[in-house]
Amino acid sequence: MANHKSALKRIRQASARRTRNRYYGKTMRNAVRDFRALDDAAKAEETLPKVTSLIDRMAGKGHIHKNKAANLKHSLAEKVNSLKGQQANA
Repeated sequence: MANHKSALKRIRQASARRTRNRYYGKTMRNAVRDFRALDDAAKAEETLPKVTSLIDRMAGKGHIHKNKAANLKHSLAEKVNSLKGQQANA
């Protein structure tokens, strides 16, 4: 156990940050999972900017790597395009 006041404070800060980071990460993963489950092209197109913005914020704060963010956004955009293509063919 820590013996200095500064070490105790660092433990408290680290715990708070860890909790916050886990919340943001889980929120982003849930948003991506829910987006991938969409079957309606209009709904997906409407939701894409919100999910993209969330991914960008996570990358900007360093929670995820910028390349991971780019890969996620690309795959989600492909999902929207494929839904549009399916809708046009139907």
